[in-house]
Amino acid sequence: MPLSPRVPDLAALDLLLSVIELGSLGRAAQAHGISQPSASSRIRYLEKLVGLPVLERTTLGSRPTPAGALIAEWARAVVDAAGQLDAGIDTLRTERDSRLRVAASQTVAEYLFPGWLMTLRAAAPDATIALESGNSVEVAKAVLDGKAAIGFIESPQNFRGIESHVVARDRLLVVVASQHRWARHGAVTLEELAETPLIQREVGSGTRTWFEHAISRGVPGWQPTVALELSSTTAIKTAVASGVGPAVLSSLAVAAELTAGTLVSPTVTGLDLDRTLRAIWPTGQRLTGPARDLYTIARRTT
Repeated sequence: MPLSPRVPDLAALDLLLSVIELGSLGRAAQAHGISQPSASSRIRYLEKLVGLPVLERTTLGSRPTPAGALIAEWARAVVDAAGQLDAGIDTLRTERDSRLRVAASQTVAEYLFPGWLMTLRAAAPDATIALESGNSVEVAKAVLDGKAAIGFIESPQNFRGIESHVVARDRLLVVVASQHRWARHGAVTLEELAETPLIQREVGSGTRTWFEHAISRGVPGWQPTVALELSSTTAIKTAVASGVGPAVLSSLAVAAELTAGTLVSPTVTGLDLDRTLRAIWPTGQRLTGPARDLYTIARRTT
């Protein structure tokens, strides 16, 4: 049932107890970190609510009236219970902040998250961190279902109920085996790329979605032709290097192979494959604890 409007708030009751304990309104105000006029105003409001004087002011300080002493006796149990409630809430927050569940798309999970994790360990050394990797659609679902406090996606797609913020930038590259004719020429036209069956990630992958959106802008009416569909970036790189066909992958994912020469990235004229990577969390919620720390760390990648 709702409380009567005559019931004072906890701050006023706590102040009253401090005045009685310390014997002075001024000392009680100092203990509560407020000015003496503010403390006097709070006590006057308490007296107005209960309809009775609760303190007697003397040259030696302040002491409770008989009614004030009785109200203070009842108030002590209330304030003590509020202290227990505060401690319990603090414990719950500590437990929440000691565990962080993260969902991230494969590129982020494999090539960015390890570096973020090292920095996060310094900021939150006691936190237990669990990472779930999947495609962008799966990451968004994990965040919406409450299975992850924060997610990181590569897809340009906006998801209902999800707030997103750019944390990093990346570039997709067309890659082929070193013996592929595109590697020898060093370039491929947008039209030739659009007509070539590619090795692709599964539907829902941020890399695939971003590439398909980009090429559709350059070649209206384009329809994808998939030579082979794989759910692993590593498997795609192996297939490309074996000569199965071209693929489009993150520059982060193929940096080592390009340096080693096992894969080659020909230039594609007329195709913008720059993209953003985003942090996501449920709309209306605030990031707290290690999740907020991780978001801050990730934004430094931009």
